Amino acid sequence: MSPEALSELIYNIARQLVDDGQAGDLTADLLPDESKFAVMRPKDRAHGDWASNAAMQLAKKAGMKPRDLAELFAARLNEADGVDTVEVAGPGFINITLDSASAAQIVDQALADGADFGRNKHLSGRTLNLEFVSANPTGPIHIGGTRWAAVGDSMARILEANGADVVREYYFNDHGEQINRFAKSLVAAAHDELTPIDGYKGAYIDEIARRVIAEANAEGVDILNLPRVDGGVDEKGEPLGEGDSEQREEFRKRAVPMMFDEIQQSMKEFRVHFDVWFHENSLYEDGEVEKAIDDLRARGDIYEKDGATWFASTKHGDDKDRVIIKSDGNYAYFAADIAYYRNKRHRKDHPADVAIYMLGADHHGYIGRMMAMCAAFGDKPGENMQILIGQLVNVMKDGKAVRMSKRAGNVVTIDDLIDAIGVDASRYSLARTDYNSPVDIDLNLLASHSNENPVYYVQYAHARSCNVDRNAAAANITRDGADMALLDTEADGEVIAMLAQWPSVLAQAGDLRAPHRIAHYLEDLAAAYHKWYNVERVVPMALTEAEERADEATREATRIAKCPEPARAAARLRLNDAVQTVIASGLDLLGVSAPDKM
Repeated sequence: MSPEALSELIYNIARQLVDDGQAGDLTADLLPDESKFAVMRPKDRAHGDWASNAAMQLAKKAGMKPRDLAELFAARLNEADGVDTVEVAGPGFINITLDSASAAQIVDQALADGADFGRNKHLSGRTLNLEFVSANPTGPIHIGGTRWAAVGDSMARILEANGADVVREYYFNDHGEQINRFAKSLVAAAHDELTPIDGYKGAYIDEIARRVIAEANAEGVDILNLPRVDGGVDEKGEPLGEGDSEQREEFRKRAVPMMFDEIQQSMKEFRVHFDVWFHENSLYEDGEVEKAIDDLRARGDIYEKDGATWFASTKHGDDKDRVIIKSDGNYAYFAADIAYYRNKRHRKDHPADVAIYMLGADHHGYIGRMMAMCAAFGDKPGENMQILIGQLVNVMKDGKAVRMSKRAGNVVTIDDLIDAIGVDASRYSLARTDYNSPVDIDLNLLASHSNENPVYYVQYAHARSCNVDRNAAAANITRDGADMALLDTEADGEVIAMLAQWPSVLAQAGDLRAPHRIAHYLEDLAAAYHKWYNVERVVPMALTEAEERADEATREATRIAKCPEPARAAARLRLNDAVQTVIASGLDLLGVSAPDKM
């Protein structure tokens, strides 16, 4: 019996108590739905398998003492199939112990559902646009973007496991001043000049400059001898902006796609898939920026002042109004943000019911204006728009921060991290910590094959369960004739209880946008499994000489534990397989492999 089934049972009993007039002043309309009756695992196993505070939750509405109401629940729970004992404790906690066969039903369910065990549809019917990473195409993805890649892709998988239609999106900032600085840096590198004071540094700039020159030469374009003075036109014949030149424009139009391709390849190698690669520049080319401004103007949220065009964001909770077209006629950066949100919400294909933005720590001050813009379009901030802010990542080795990139100067890139510890350890370590908290990546630890390494600890549990299957097959032990009621030891119970919590953990991870909950659960399940493996047997093991010298009762108990009868061995083999199924599913949600040997 799962916690969800117990919650439903408690709800049904509450309805019965109301219908029978035994619940004081409580009426049916005052009852929460069954999912609101919390069923939790007691810290002290002496208090039972599961506990509920339902009586305390309802006592005030019923006008009763919590313990008195709890006793009424307990009496009816004791009559339920699969319940062994029920006790009322403290101010009104209901402690429930299941019989072993009922508890083990979760094993049968896990094996029957396979990879779908725990998955649900409670987010179905909604399209969630999840935008993450979105690094500028001006260099390799640094460690902060790498964290968002791990967290964002895991979050997308988890949301889909909860029934949502998820659109994974990468936003390329390929318009504006940062691209100009990138192009200027490339031109300077190509001529062996000092990097502009506002430019980009790193060996990758020299590398990209060389590649641009080689590509241009192959096409018969003498790029280094193009004019470097202001003026000229771009590839569409449009006048170049102030500070541009024909040479810089040639470097820009060739280098940005190169960085685009490189970022896409890095994401592919990191097992991250995007449904949409959206280019900021398209918002200007397609007239979406003007349409968005016109839309807000029609809503009364645009005004002119000091030669500039302003968004009246203070009307919607922002701390100040925002310029969207500057007095010189150029668009402010926020203009594209307005158009981009409007685009997400009104696309022909997969318009977003919820637009989730995953932004870096330096964007915290951006939340107010974004939510104001959401409200100005008639949407609900926090519902139609959700903004997640990630904190910093520190890469450590030998207790010291490291700056190990050969390409990007004094930052760590996604490729650096993969080279150091691999994709599995990189993804797991970045996803297992709440993105609201800074995280330290210990390269020595994550490269080690020890139980101190969390990803190894979980993967080893999966590999160990596969080895149990192989050993059972070699010993001709099958799953036939399994008596699940024989899963009655404390270690059996701990593993079964962990399996029973998986559906609720998966649902909470989706609702709370919290992939780290999956990792923490997997580590707890692995711990229970490793302990179980060390004390229970599936494949027979001979008694040691010391065990043979024990008294008859002790020998028999040891023999049952080490050389279980076929029905018990088959039941344990099924329990082993259920653990294997859930660990594999959980690791897959984090984009991490589940090896069968280690």
